[in-house]
Amino acid sequence: MNKCSGHEELDILEERRQSGDLSHALRTFSPQPYKEKPPCSASDLSKRTLESQYLQYVFKESSLSMEEVKEDARLLLEEMSQNLQLGFIRLMGYTLSKVFKRLYTNIYVNMEGLNMLQQAIQESPVILMPTHRSYIDFLIISYVLFTYDIPVPVIAAGLPLAGMKLVGEILRRSGAFFIRRSIGSDKLYWAVLSEYVKTIVRTGFAPLEFFVEGLRSRTLKSVPPKLGMMHMVLEPYFKGEVFDITLVPISISYDRVLEESLLAHELLGIPKPKETTKGLFKATKVLQEDYGCMHVNFGQPLSVRELCQGKINRSQYNLTPRQVLSPDVQACVIWLAHLIVRIQEEGSYISPWSLMACVLLQCPTSTLTERGMVWSELKDRTLWLKKLALRFGAHLRWPEQVSDQNVLLSMVALHHSIVAHKGDRVCLVREEVPIRKHRLSAEEEVNRTAVAMLMLASYRNQSLHIFLRPAMLATVIQVTKSTQRDELFTFFCFLKEILSNEFIFVPGKSTQDFEEACFLMKDCGAILFSPEEVTVTEAGQEVVSFLCAFIQPFIRSYQVMLDFLTEHEIKNISEKEFHLAVRSFVVKLILSGTTENDIIIPICELQTYEALSSDIQKNVLSALRTLGVLTKFRGSKNNEYQVDKAAVKRINDILCKSLLELEKIFTHSLLLTS
Repeated sequence: MNKCSGHEELDILEERRQSGDLSHALRTFSPQPYKEKPPCSASDLSKRTLESQYLQYVFKESSLSMEEVKEDARLLLEEMSQNLQLGFIRLMGYTLSKVFKRLYTNIYVNMEGLNMLQQAIQESPVILMPTHRSYIDFLIISYVLFTYDIPVPVIAAGLPLAGMKLVGEILRRSGAFFIRRSIGSDKLYWAVLSEYVKTIVRTGFAPLEFFVEGLRSRTLKSVPPKLGMMHMVLEPYFKGEVFDITLVPISISYDRVLEESLLAHELLGIPKPKETTKGLFKATKVLQEDYGCMHVNFGQPLSVRELCQGKINRSQYNLTPRQVLSPDVQACVIWLAHLIVRIQEEGSYISPWSLMACVLLQCPTSTLTERGMVWSELKDRTLWLKKLALRFGAHLRWPEQVSDQNVLLSMVALHHSIVAHKGDRVCLVREEVPIRKHRLSAEEEVNRTAVAMLMLASYRNQSLHIFLRPAMLATVIQVTKSTQRDELFTFFCFLKEILSNEFIFVPGKSTQDFEEACFLMKDCGAILFSPEEVTVTEAGQEVVSFLCAFIQPFIRSYQVMLDFLTEHEIKNISEKEFHLAVRSFVVKLILSGTTENDIIIPICELQTYEALSSDIQKNVLSALRTLGVLTKFRGSKNNEYQVDKAAVKRINDILCKSLLELEKIFTHSLLLTS
């Protein structure tokens, strides 16, 4: 058993290392399914879908003949549907036992959550909602449920996986159903997919698993939820077709992510390799690496019926195919999706390396790449941060009965692809380059450093949810120079609106977010507050300084992109042009060492490498669209926008002021670590 921040967990690999993988795969598998589940095979599921009242209505509305549209629907179902078979689950169980033992030291599972899930599956249709940081997420849930005699799920997966020779069919027969990544306005596809999903839920065929965030997070932080699948799985409840639905948030945490380098390259605009069987076999070299521990934390099952009580009136919906879900239901779906992501965040485990990454990123990049950060300072700052994280309620995986020195040394060794311990210093490791006739250009050197910096930032992001709200409050206090709670709250809401696509905030909870930040800061002794005032204590200056520096790279990245939109003669721009032009702009800034508005601070010390991330660039565009600063041209196939330069400048002026104030409080600490 493992104990992390008071939570008991079981290492599921311990037994696998002591007994045979084949006997595990072939043992009796007798799960207790949903008690009201009617006899239903995978083929029955497809048949019920095609014969549903809703699809019959869609067929009649089509411009094609009834026979043609039915055949099209049948082919779509054939493309997407799963074909769950126990024999293939056993094959996957055997294979994954071998793979997981090579990759991970331990895989910890919270047994209390697993036991609650086992009970919930028998009582109502269950929707499993894991975080999505790695391809492993797709496999680990089924493996855990198979190991503990719980019905294995059917899983929404991207269609490219189905195209992998042999592997695609194994995944299909292990419960995967495949969805096109781009559906657009294909009404028939939407209709068939939604009806297939709703039929799975209505019949309780199996637990249904999907990633509410959609694609993998390439930054290892939570991303805004996608709502399409959420609407589909909840609609049977809203229309009174099932009594209740149970949502189970699952947090999967990694010491080290298999795709860390690949994800960083994707953020820099390098296309993701196509998913192929050949590519999968080439990737087997990862089996030679150590990826530390994994935690699979099954959250408390949530009743949709209880969550929606008082929010919607189901009696207003009848079962006619034309019924459209009303705005109050749409708002409820948005709220539920964001709530799930927040619960996933709260259930995730933070490794010592994530705290070390926080500290390393507050050291000048030039220092990290040249001399390195002094080991004793890294150690002391990380241990200080450990105490703060625990006060803020973090689930921290800090091995007991091991000295702090050895815990941190083991983390540096595990992440040898990012940092190296040389003498009394820790340096950033940059990718090796093949032997070539000509030296790398200055731009290529920037990108080489950027890969390492984005990998480091991704591990910092694993602890983002712990420090975010206090960091926003610390920033607001520093920027406004005010002690009045109402003034602080107003600027807190402004920051939250600007960063609403960067971080996860549950809609309508601004007051609670602000109060939570105040409580956490008071609890650690950083502030004092009354109904009218908030003041920083003398002992709290160090906490405020850290928290401001923690959020500063995000604000800096936004300000740089707003600089770009303000200073350049751009009235209209496409999304693709924006990414390319901003990336070029940021590289020039890094090489020049100053920003265009003449803030005389070395740009490398301001961690602007994160502005090269396509993820942050997309979030800036989304935020500006929400604020009405960018307007998308109707019918634009290339996502072209019109820029309101005056509005951009107003927002930029506020962020520039924020940055100047933030720089004052930790420039001194940067000099100390140089």
